[in-house]
Amino acid sequence: MSPADAPPGRGPGRRPPLPGDPVRGLPRVPPLPDARGRPRDPASARTAGSPAPRPVPQGREPAAGRPASPPPRRRLPDAQPRPAGLHPTGPRLTDPRTAGPRLADHRLAGREPVDRRPLVGRRPPGGRIRRFVARWGWRAYAIPLLTLATLLTFGDLLLGGSGTTPTSASPAASTAPTPAPSSAPDAAVSEEPPAPAQGDAGPTETAPPPAGSTGFVQRGAGTVTIVDGASPVYGSGPLQRFVVEVEDGIGVDGGAFAAAVEATLGDPRSWGSGGQMSFQRVGVAEEAAGDYAFKVTLISPGNMEAYCPGVGTGGYTSCRYGDRAVINLARWETAVPDYEGDVPTYRQYVVNHEVGHALGNGHQRCPGAGQLAPVMQQQTLGLDGCAKNAWPHP
Repeated sequence: MSPADAPPGRGPGRRPPLPGDPVRGLPRVPPLPDARGRPRDPASARTAGSPAPRPVPQGREPAAGRPASPPPRRRLPDAQPRPAGLHPTGPRLTDPRTAGPRLADHRLAGREPVDRRPLVGRRPPGGRIRRFVARWGWRAYAIPLLTLATLLTFGDLLLGGSGTTPTSASPAASTAPTPAPSSAPDAAVSEEPPAPAQGDAGPTETAPPPAGSTGFVQRGAGTVTIVDGASPVYGSGPLQRFVVEVEDGIGVDGGAFAAAVEATLGDPRSWGSGGQMSFQRVGVAEEAAGDYAFKVTLISPGNMEAYCPGVGTGGYTSCRYGDRAVINLARWETAVPDYEGDVPTYRQYVVNHEVGHALGNGHQRCPGAGQLAPVMQQQTLGLDGCAKNAWPHP
């Protein structure tokens, strides 16, 4: 076998591969047609300098799957000189700013000039704020908030702490607890909750005592003494214990005053009617232990403002202050003009009225002319067409 007839490849008995030899295992790509769609002639596709196809030896046919001549090779066109002005990698795109007809000079003159200075040295908007936030981080937000909160706090202290709290006088050298500051007298109906202090505002002119009335002390010592001892329980129902006090130096027997209060509250027409509640007077030990519901205290007119501060009794009316039902000595001795000298009935009324405040009842109005006045009506100041009445359940 001649070298030309040896199979291509490496090793003994093989020749180096020549152009046109097929690769084993891969099909030969058919030659591309020419521009007119006709198959290319391998002979005509050869260019100058390309080797001629190896002739097939006489008496042999080409091996199966192997063409008689190598496939034509496509040749790239010769490089042409690049025209002046073209970009090395392709045609340069037209600048849209210069494309089209040029604007007239008067139109160009109307446009705002574009600042083409470099950004070096120029600070963008908000640069100081950004630098501040970048430097301080979350504290950049906390500092303004804390400043605002501090200003609001100082403002609130300045506005809220400018007021003053009025103080009240207390009885000099008194053995009783000092009264607390009071509120104005309550002139509402019974549906309203009781105020810390309640009473009937005194008239502008004090009425003269009824004819034939006994005299009374205008101002006592200012101290009070508890009537000691305990009474029976009056009535049935929830027990209400009370303490009786009498001002020193007013010439009133404490036992007699305590008996009158017991008789009034123990009457079936009083607040315990129908088993609603029961009453019992207690003494010094129970008062010291706080084992009582309210006190009934008899005070001279001159010291009424000390025991009912801010109520505005004017030394004429009685009041309820805290847990005390304070009875005005002048009213206890002389009653009021509308009671026409009926002192015993007025005493029953004033005890029931002030104890009614201590039990949580407010003022009421006259329901109509000729009807009985409610016990919680301010009968000391007038009946307003009603008939006098001393009892909650007449």
